Amino acid sequence: QVQLVESGGGVVQAGGSLRLSCAASGRTFSSYAMGWFRQAPGKEREFVAAITRGGGITQYGDSVKGRFTISRDNAKNTVYLQMNSLKPEDTAVYYCARSRSVGSAAVEYDYWGQGTQVTVSS
Repeated sequence: QVQLVESGGGVVQAGGSLRLSCAASGRTFSSYAMGWFRQAPGKEREFVAAITRGGGITQYGDSVKGRFTISRDNAKNTVYLQMNSLKPEDTAVYYCARSRSVGSAAVEYDYWGQGTQVTVSS
């Protein structure tokens, strides 16, 4: 059974930065693409970013392009989301997830973490 555990969320002022981490259990981390999604209250889950198995290709949602960066360290079984220039509309619960291939559709991801809250104050 794969477990994904997010950390690094918190409260930050608009314009600030946070780095989220997602630690995965198991020996197969490097065999899967990884993604980040977010969900704000009353809204649908939104694609944020994804990265291929080796980290060579990344994909971003339009609302975070140029501000967020996804990366991974396969030796540490961890994927990161560096979030800069945060805005109040970035407030949401952020989830990491695992997929066979990089993509923006939540249905493509089979394992999900429990989420970490990010709150951006104005």
